[in-house]
Amino acid sequence: MTNITNALGAGSGIDVRAIAERLSAAVKAPREAAITKREAANEARISSLADVASSVSSFSSALATLVRGGSLRKQVSLSDPSLAKVTTVAGSTANLNAFSLEVRQLAKGQTLESAPLASRLSAVGRGTLTLATSAGSAAITIDDSNNSLTGLAGAINQAGLGISASVVTDSSGARLVVKGSAGAANSFTLTAANDAEPQLAQFAFGAGIVSDMNQTVAAQDAIMRIDGVQVTRPSNLVRDLVEGLQFELTAEKPGVIAQTTVSRPNEAISQAVGDFVDAFNQVMTKLNAALAAGQGGSSGALRGNTAVTAIRKQFAEITTAKLVGDTGGPQTLAEIGVRTNRDGSLSLDRARLTDMLARFPDAIEGFFNPKQLSSDPRVVIKSSPDRVAPGRYELTDLVAASGGVAASGRIDGVAMTGVGVNLVAPASSRALGLIVGVEAGVNAATITIEPGLSGMLSQIQRSIQAPSGAVASARAGFAVEARSIAEDREKLEVQSGKYYSQLLQSFTAMDVRVSSFKATQNYLDQQIRMWSRSND
Repeated sequence: MTNITNALGAGSGIDVRAIAERLSAAVKAPREAAITKREAANEARISSLADVASSVSSFSSALATLVRGGSLRKQVSLSDPSLAKVTTVAGSTANLNAFSLEVRQLAKGQTLESAPLASRLSAVGRGTLTLATSAGSAAITIDDSNNSLTGLAGAINQAGLGISASVVTDSSGARLVVKGSAGAANSFTLTAANDAEPQLAQFAFGAGIVSDMNQTVAAQDAIMRIDGVQVTRPSNLVRDLVEGLQFELTAEKPGVIAQTTVSRPNEAISQAVGDFVDAFNQVMTKLNAALAAGQGGSSGALRGNTAVTAIRKQFAEITTAKLVGDTGGPQTLAEIGVRTNRDGSLSLDRARLTDMLARFPDAIEGFFNPKQLSSDPRVVIKSSPDRVAPGRYELTDLVAASGGVAASGRIDGVAMTGVGVNLVAPASSRALGLIVGVEAGVNAATITIEPGLSGMLSQIQRSIQAPSGAVASARAGFAVEARSIAEDREKLEVQSGKYYSQLLQSFTAMDVRVSSFKATQNYLDQQIRMWSRSND
């Protein structure tokens, strides 16, 4: 009978378990090394792709931030900057000239203030006040549930007419303060119903009404003079006075005339071109390294990857792409001295750039400032150009807002969303982000968005990061490979375990037989010795 000691290899003196483990490991090792190599290569691809995508995103974001800052557009300064903040409008094609500015009056909103009550919880009386504005009217009802200064302020705010109310408390008590929007047209009245309690009637205000409400600020428009010509606007934020400029009025100084100075940011643009070349080369270096042949580590990790090759191709085309419309000046980076080297990197001919800036400053400024054009002045573009994909968009079936019905129209045959006087491009449109204001009398218009460098980079970034873009495509392939590696590793472990069990079973059986043979040998040896002694 075979005992436990024999089964474990003690019978033959051979460690069959160790032999089975070594043989199993020897068979497993090359296959495991191959899987580990695949895994390392896939992880290197994933890391390299993330690095490339991050570089493209950072490049695009940095340029977009620089463009939005406005430092690469014409600068307008006032001899008295306390009057207003004047900035150029992104996407404008206006040719700016110097002018004089006088701010005679700031736009203000009507403000009413009540007599003080003991506290914000003091009763104000039950009944109804009618709040009337140019936008409509609403009933302000006070009953037992909201009979307090706080309740009255809340009811006014909930009317939804653009009138705000609050309770201000000081040493004399609590007051109701009611404010309207800036502009003479935004004045308002509060009228008490005939059956309102006398306390509530004290909060009424209007022509011929005697109450405790005091008008501390009257509604008024802003009054400005541009080159001596007087104009009025309902707001202190004025965008439609001088094409290409936005005014934020900050002080009224009748009689003080400020002169404007328009300067071109040629030095800043020259620096921006150089910075663009440097940043472009950093991204191209990473793309070249990722696609390189015969490299180790993460270099060459994406060699042959069609998605990343497509990204590099898009970058390579930037220098020859048209960034602005044809106005007789340069339209591409190549024309202003940005040259493409054999390895795809860029170099800058600064002498040519300086010459082109002197000859075509507006065109080169347009490289960094995406433009947006409307073929009809009654269709006003209100969105920023860097938010909309470059291209031409046809607006048709335009109908201006009227009688409380929002504007309507189509863009490239797709219905737009009407929001008051504005139309918004739907999510399904390639013009996603476009907002236009439509005035009466226009049926169709063409919108043109010129990309500029920031627009082109944003387009590249959006295309490669899209759900069906290059990055998603490459990541999907890497994920498939990662799953395949995991499955192969799992199979290897199962197969290796089975092989080890088979070896152990075979060697154990062999050990049992060897042990049996040794027992027989020992018996025969004993018998032979006994026979030998008996014959002596």
